Amino acid sequence: MKKLWMLCLLLIPATHVRPQSAAPEGFHYWSVTSLSEKVPMLAQQAASDSHHVAVQQLGDFPNDTALLVHRDANGAPEWHETQVDVVFIQSGNATLVVGGTLLNADTVASHEKRNGTIEGGVRQKVSAGDLIRIPAKTPHQFLLDGSKELTYLVVKVKGY
Repeated sequence: MKKLWMLCLLLIPATHVRPQSAAPEGFHYWSVTSLSEKVPMLAQQAASDSHHVAVQQLGDFPNDTALLVHRDANGAPEWHETQVDVVFIQSGNATLVVGGTLLNADTVASHEKRNGTIEGGVRQKVSAGDLIRIPAKTPHQFLLDGSKELTYLVVKVKGY
């Protein structure tokens, strides 16, 4: 009987241990190392791209899209009718031109314009570690201003 009680005492704690559950649906994790490992490939792609930019989509979800972007030249002005851009500068520095009016832009996709010029925008210096939120319907453009490159994560929050 003593052995049975001892066995029960040993097994009771085991009944309260729960197995590790799977990550929730839609959860994604990108380590600093995994992101850093992508930058050399993106830099190589940007060097051979006519616009000097390379983009890798990290994920496309119902309400947002995550992108890793590397550029080694000024970006084109852009405007998104239905998306908010949340930008995390990873390396480099630039001037962000934001706001004002986008003139002579091309419609490149549904709800999106690029190229042309920004008239009357505000200039904001940005560098590694900065976090930026650009509202929908707001012209914006990254200018490298002598910096050799800029790498950033952008989460595009979908508003449609």
